[in-house]
Amino acid sequence: MSSLPRLAFAAIWHQLPFEQLLALVRHAERLGYEAAYLDGDVTGVPSLDEADVLDGWTAQTAITLRTERIQIASIRLVHHWNVQRLAQAVATLERIAPGRQRLLVSVGGQPGDARAGFAFPPHAERVAWLDESVAALRALWSGDAVTVDGSYIQLNGARVRPALPKPPVLEIGASAARTLEVIARRADAWNINLPPIEAAVAAASETMARACAAAGRSPLEIERSLWIFARPEYARDDPRTLAEYRRFAPWFGAFAADTLQQTFLNGGETACRERLTALRERLALDLPVVDVTGLEFAEACRALDALAPAS
Repeated sequence: MSSLPRLAFAAIWHQLPFEQLLALVRHAERLGYEAAYLDGDVTGVPSLDEADVLDGWTAQTAITLRTERIQIASIRLVHHWNVQRLAQAVATLERIAPGRQRLLVSVGGQPGDARAGFAFPPHAERVAWLDESVAALRALWSGDAVTVDGSYIQLNGARVRPALPKPPVLEIGASAARTLEVIARRADAWNINLPPIEAAVAAASETMARACAAAGRSPLEIERSLWIFARPEYARDDPRTLAEYRRFAPWFGAFAADTLQQTFLNGGETACRERLTALRERLALDLPVVDVTGLEFAEACRALDALAPAS
């Protein structure tokens, strides 16, 4: 697999029942995809009638243990977790299935957290919480006793076993300047929380470069991933692509439709492969993520087939 171009896929928003989600991940694994991004910590998903809403950590663990090679990521929101508990959960899965997880963390953005009793402070405070959390995770994975008296994290001789000489990839999703500073100091990978629009990614990359310089680090040390919305079977001008993107990525509502239209992977297999290759190169992506969120199982399988790493 090492000679193949690196590629991941994403399927979130609880659109598939567990059995189909597992089958989709297994299908992607057979095709050579490196990682699968699944639903993570959830408190305020839109109404799904009576459909299952799966806890992200439980589903990630179950799918990891039912696959062989593919890495699994599902986002952890730092204000949902006691940091020692998160460090222990990650270390446990690493002990059971070494090298099979990517720890994707972020600050979240859903005021619906309040319905579940989670604190939801302003963005700047959640970024500070993230910074303290990631520093504490790194310390806890060393196996040493850790004491922290922070604004958000308090530990008094906490320890985690097993220690992790090689922790999983720690990936942070962000595009705002303050969070990019945390990535520059602490993360292995930057999940670029933007549509694949060259100007927007370039501006964020410049901010990241400045943050890395301040942290005494090269941006090349930090892996870059980015999600790209994929509908290979839709025609290039099919209005469903934009409508579905607006539904499943509502946080990018400020971006104009005509700009977004240029970023989708639609219009047939050949055109999609060419566009994916171009985006990988222009945006300097180490791990493009094919986003098949919202597709029915059979459609999602065909989309992964159309874009699978070429041998």
